[in-house]
Formats: sequence, structure tokens, C-alpha cells
Amino acid sequence: MKIQYWMGLALCVIQGFANAADISGTWKAIDDKTGYARADVEISKLEDGTYTGKVVRIHAIPNRPANTHCTKCKGELKDAPILGLSILSGLKPSPNKRNEFIDGSILDPLNGNVYKSKGTLNSRGNVLTLRGYVGTPILGRTVSWVRAH
Repeated sequence: MKIQYWMGLALCVIQGFANAADISGTWKAIDDKTGYARADVEISKLEDGTYTGKVVRIHAIPNRPANTHCTKCKGELKDAPILGLSILSGLKPSPNKRNEFIDGSILDPLNGNVYKSKGTLNSRGNVLTLRGYVGTPILGRTVSWVRAH
């Protein structure tokens, strides 16, 4: 009886580690300055275990025209349509923390800059907090994305 108990407990613990948090799905990108949703971003998990995200819908902020093109982007992304634009790449689950994601990059289509990124998924799985930074996470900006249902 004791062996079955311990085997069952071990199986539950192993299964808990195997079920790492998943951020696949559609997220509302909330503008940290206005509090309005700027865009819907579809995050997909690639075969290598990393995540990528592209804009699938643009939202207009009241009394402001919607930005539809990446006018401040550089290189081949200059004036690219924001709709369909890949803005998140390379984000992968942290080996140390279940709801943490590291080593990504994120494009801010409003200023054209690409930043290193990391993220944290809340315990309910409905808010993804992303930090874009240059060099060190201390020098950066944090935005929250809310899972769309």
C-alpha cells in the first residue's frame, strides 16, 4: 500500500512539471500609457519550444488615429503593415520557474525599436506581463497583455 501511495505521489509531481505553463492563444496588448487595448496578438508555440507572436487585429484608441504601418521601423520592416506583423519571437519557458519566459525579443511598432524580452504569466493564466529592455531588465518597460476569450 505504501509503495502505491509513493508511486502515485511521484507520478503527480512529475506530471506537474511536465505541464509547463502555455502562453499560446490570443492576447490583448494593453497600452501602458493609456490603458486601452492597442492590438490583439496571436502567440504560437513553435516546434523548438519557443513562442512567436503576430498582430491579428488593431484597435483604435479614442480620439487618436490607429497606427496601421510601422513607420518608425528600420530596414525591411520600414512602413510594413502592423496587421500580420511578427512582434514577438524567441520567448521560451524558463528552466527555473514554471510561469516565467526568457530570452525573447519584442518589437514596439510605435517606435520601431526591438528589445530583449522576458515575461511572467500570472497564476490564473490570464495576464502575461512582458518586460522589454536594453542590456539589463532594469532598463526597460513593462506591459501587460490580457488573454482574449
